[in-house]
Amino acid sequence: MSSKTLARKIRKLEARLVRHHRKLGELKRRHPPEPVEDYTLAGPGGPVKLSALFDGHRDLIIVHNMGRRCPYCTMWADGYNGLLPHLENRAAFVVVSPDPPKVQQAFALSRGWKFRMLSGRGSAFTADMGFMDGRDPLPGVSTFRRKGKKTYRIASAPFGPYDPFCATWHFCDLLSGGVGDWAPKFRY
Repeated sequence: MSSKTLARKIRKLEARLVRHHRKLGELKRRHPPEPVEDYTLAGPGGPVKLSALFDGHRDLIIVHNMGRRCPYCTMWADGYNGLLPHLENRAAFVVVSPDPPKVQQAFALSRGWKFRMLSGRGSAFTADMGFMDGRDPLPGVSTFRRKGKKTYRIASAPFGPYDPFCATWHFCDLLSGGVGDWAPKFRY
């Protein structure tokens, strides 16, 4: 296969992937909103209701994070700082992990994280959103919309290597050896 033919195939596939991502988003938004209860999560100042997280926005993004034990979730969360002003201009943004609030705050400080964190420990929230595998949390994201006094889940997506929520995989995949056996670490 010639270099030009290969380049054309790459451009076509990239364009198709963009179209598929847009179509997936459209399909998720067409799915009927799911009413959710007003879950209580744990914050550094005490209990916090889901309905209180919107901060004047109609929309809320909650990242389901596995906590300080997961270098993958840590890498994803490291990337949120740069996106935070843009995201918070559009919607409220919160990261929920199973770690207790004091542990979360110490870990967030050590990483320089600026986003809000809450604990799902003791709440059915993470499991009810579909981000538990038995007793183990799973990473992903859920979006919510507030209408009057009710909260609805609009969409969700799992996190994992090559997902659209972490650019590291895509940058590394462009290197001569691709991602290879590379994996994220807490310190390099």
